[in-house]
Amino acid sequence: MEQPDVLAELARDMDRVCRLEGEFVVRSGAVVTEYFDKYLFESDPLLLRRVAAAMVPLVPADTELLGGLELGGVPIATMMSSLTGLPALFVRKAPKAYGTRRLAEGADVDGRRITLVEDIVTTGGAARDATVALREQGATVEVVVCTIDRSEPGANRLHELGLETRSVLTRADLDAARAAATAARTSDQP
Repeated sequence: MEQPDVLAELARDMDRVCRLEGEFVVRSGAVVTEYFDKYLFESDPLLLRRVAAAMVPLVPADTELLGGLELGGVPIATMMSSLTGLPALFVRKAPKAYGTRRLAEGADVDGRRITLVEDIVTTGGAARDATVALREQGATVEVVVCTIDRSEPGANRLHELGLETRSVLTRADLDAARAAATAARTSDQP
């Protein structure tokens, strides 16, 4: 497991890179003044590697495939695959309508133990849908590892499917990193 100071530094750097201020419309249609752009850490190779390295210890030892969920989980699963030697699987939101027409690209999932990889879990909807579909194809799915669990109490209902959620950071960790950075800037002011 990562050391607390290493995770605090990771939270600080992710918050600095990804938390944007301005006016943003979110999925619900609400307008907010802060937005966490996860693609900013996923597209930064050094930060992505640090995130993936922090996620590796969360992967169960009996994992056979790392199932990156479309879209944000794919680069993380790819980096984790590179770090662990475990094959990556790319899990779509829905099977494509042409070519192989697969839900999951990569190895065959039947009889395999898959750990799902997600960037951010809020309600767990994408992981829930992927779990149901992969189980229908004969896979064993019991754990979701994510970079950030930002779910409100009771919102993440993955446990109802027997899924365990393991996260590197929480929304509270990022808020604490922001508060610490703000306090440091304030104390440096004359």
